[in-house]
Amino acid sequence: MFVAGNFLNAVAVVLNTALWAYMWIIIARALISWVNPDPWNPIVQFLQRATEPVLAPIRRRLPTWQWGIDFSPLVVILVIYFLQAWLVDSLRDLAGRVR
Repeated sequence: MFVAGNFLNAVAVVLNTALWAYMWIIIARALISWVNPDPWNPIVQFLQRATEPVLAPIRRRLPTWQWGIDFSPLVVILVIYFLQAWLVDSLRDLAGRVR
């Protein structure tokens, strides 16, 4: 059963790393939105293509309170923290019990 435990632990590590990397992509997108970036820049295009499918549905549901402030990156970062605290830790605990 140690193989299943090691597999679950590996899944937890990979998921944690992917969530961490995506959180930094969200932060980079939020920071770059404060300036007037060149829309033809490949980095700007990557950030937009990587984050817009997640941010757009949240942006539609969140009111801006007529301030023009986009809180969707903050919501996504909070969801990522929740997934790291709940899902990743649960997988690690399950891996420890299976071993």
